[in-house]
Amino acid sequence: MKFYRKRGKRIRSSDASLFFQFIFFGLFGVWFVFFIPFHVKFLLSTTWELDPFQTHFVSIYGLTSLIISLVMVAICAFVYYRYRYNHLKQLMHRQKLAKMILDNQWYETKQVMNEGFFKDIPSSKAKENISHFPKMYYRYEKGMIHIQVEITLGKYQEPLLNLEKKLESGLYCELVSKELYDSYVEYVLFYDMIANRISIDEVIAQNGSLKLMKSMDWEYDKLPHMLIAGGTGGGKTYFILTLIEALLKTNAKLYILDPKNADLADLSTVMPDVYYKKEDMIASIDQFYEDMMARSEEMKQIEGYKTGENYAYLGLAPHFLVFDEYVAFMEMLASKESTAVLTKLKQIVMLGRQAGFFLILACQRPDAKYLGDGIRDQFNFRVALGRMSELGYGMMFGSDVQKQFFLKQIKGRGYVDKGDNVITEFYTPLVPKDHDFLKEIEKLAP
Repeated sequence: MKFYRKRGKRIRSSDASLFFQFIFFGLFGVWFVFFIPFHVKFLLSTTWELDPFQTHFVSIYGLTSLIISLVMVAICAFVYYRYRYNHLKQLMHRQKLAKMILDNQWYETKQVMNEGFFKDIPSSKAKENISHFPKMYYRYEKGMIHIQVEITLGKYQEPLLNLEKKLESGLYCELVSKELYDSYVEYVLFYDMIANRISIDEVIAQNGSLKLMKSMDWEYDKLPHMLIAGGTGGGKTYFILTLIEALLKTNAKLYILDPKNADLADLSTVMPDVYYKKEDMIASIDQFYEDMMARSEEMKQIEGYKTGENYAYLGLAPHFLVFDEYVAFMEMLASKESTAVLTKLKQIVMLGRQAGFFLILACQRPDAKYLGDGIRDQFNFRVALGRMSELGYGMMFGSDVQKQFFLKQIKGRGYVDKGDNVITEFYTPLVPKDHDFLKEIEKLAP
């Protein structure tokens, strides 16, 4: 019933020129409304006789009325564009969808014989009429585009079930979800993703969820562990600092590892448990792992413990291990050390969710060499920031992902998979130029 209650506007073959029709008839209608009142008396007269010395429509009065009506048309067009731009974009979207179906010939036709001038004489001329046009519906709601396509087991079922790339590139939107229902599939896309960007002040962690955009949260209680990838200048460091500042506003306990002794290492002056030396970092990983295992045992002894409930149900604080430049760290280690660290991290990502121990791991590229044995698959929230190669995106999201990646020169922009295997555009929270992370984190640090 939901499909029939909220299906939206039906896309028809005539919509291939929808935008032109709306603009032409809309502007002509506005011009007609403003032009006619100047000439009502003339039009209502019984005889339309023109003065040979002063033709009515060429008179100063006629030209004045024409200019005024055209000025009003221009004003109305500007006001409509200024305040109803979204509606114009929706018309363009519907027109593009109609053209997509027509250009790909995803419809059925039949031959129809034209009637001759004399109806009793058969005509040899025939034309093609569309006998079946796919049922596709368009709806815009709260910044989201909903496109529903009926599935009829016909010969065009496969392309209609795989419209992601066409919709994202053609409508310049980002796919949020794709769900298959009984007899139809629904694609949900963000119309203007950058409009969902928030400031650092709006990044709030509560109830096991961290808000990162207006319409996007990292629900770490349900989808634990975050993997962040990105090259220099992509906004990775600012994003990690934003996460740290937001988590410190809660009762969370944080451990920070920075093997390159760079920006995150500076936090050691304002908060505890910040490490940049190899031995200290290995010891911190070991301690984090041991604390996780100890809590897993202690939770079962707490009064009120129930099988299947997590740490938050018992009122315990979450722990986060923030690990920057992970690949660079692993390359510092000897073979035996690398194996030991990898084993501990694997246990953390496999067992940490229920105990409330989460890993935020950042690197320039998630090399399979140091994220093997299925560890990478356990990172449910993945963010790729800045410029990355196709190989890098393949490492991050999987080589079989049906997604076209585009580069935009906007710092803090990238792509995200928030745990539903749907990759969409992502913008890190905005950080004002005068924002001092060290001072703000010093105020929050325990």
